[in-house]
Amino acid sequence: MAIGTRSAPGTAAAAPGAPARRGRWWTLGRADAAAGYLFIAPQLLGVLVFVIVPVGLAVWYSLNDWNVFTGELTYVGGGNYQAALDDPALPSVLGATAVFSGGVVALNIVLGLALAVMLNRRFKGAVLFRTLFFSPVVVSVVAWTLVWGFLLQDNGGINGALAMIGVDGPNWLQSGPTAMVAVTFTQVVRSVGINMVLFLAALQGVPGELYEAARLDGADSRRIFFKITLPLISPTLLLTAIITIVGALQSFAQIAVLTEGGPGLSTTVLVYYVFQQAFSFNDIGYGSTLALMLLTFVMVLTVIQWQLRRKWVFYED
Repeated sequence: MAIGTRSAPGTAAAAPGAPARRGRWWTLGRADAAAGYLFIAPQLLGVLVFVIVPVGLAVWYSLNDWNVFTGELTYVGGGNYQAALDDPALPSVLGATAVFSGGVVALNIVLGLALAVMLNRRFKGAVLFRTLFFSPVVVSVVAWTLVWGFLLQDNGGINGALAMIGVDGPNWLQSGPTAMVAVTFTQVVRSVGINMVLFLAALQGVPGELYEAARLDGADSRRIFFKITLPLISPTLLLTAIITIVGALQSFAQIAVLTEGGPGLSTTVLVYYVFQQAFSFNDIGYGSTLALMLLTFVMVLTVIQWQLRRKWVFYED
């Protein structure tokens, strides 16, 4: 050993010319990260295959005119978007979409919350009523809609029941206003059970001590509901609002089976109009443009609700 140099206690001196020892590349942290990526890989693959790639293809098709018979793609740039601005039917379609979605969302949330408040109380037969109200959710949407199609006919079960009390029922599916009422009612009855279960779970998580303290202070039921119950279940209210709006904008089977968008354009919502343009009229480019419009509406409404959460979700700053 050279004079003036010493090895650290408990270590051997490195051989002259030997490379410096480096740390291991495959560390415990990298192993944990790799395991995490493996766990989320199926979800990431699903998002890539079923979301990102279809949206990318829709953008590409919206810039082209695709002849499905010859398979020829002709680049048209913003031609399909200009066609949407010039489409005389689009305002009626957007109006029907707003009426249908607004009715479904409002009724779904109000009725779901009302049913949850009612079924949250202990009474005989509560489990039976919960099952009854939730059962339409697990029924096939096509089968459910077909049954209601028979009931809503001019000589169907609904008008038969009305005739028993002396009321002459309308031809529900052949008049614009009643057709919109019919498809909205059918959608609400089928899907209200989901919101009911979500609200019921939220109500059962509210501490009972808060209700007892409010009653001791002299608060009535109305004040308790608006000052205690609603603020504490506001996170669930936000969740149900988002999923109900998205579900309403994507409702297709009820329209297709009950009215096929008629009479006229009275029940032609945007998602059904996309189907008509793309697959009935074989205008894939214009249908893709409308599909991107629908996607934009869903994203904008979701972002707006998410930003407003700070004003009506109790744990947000």
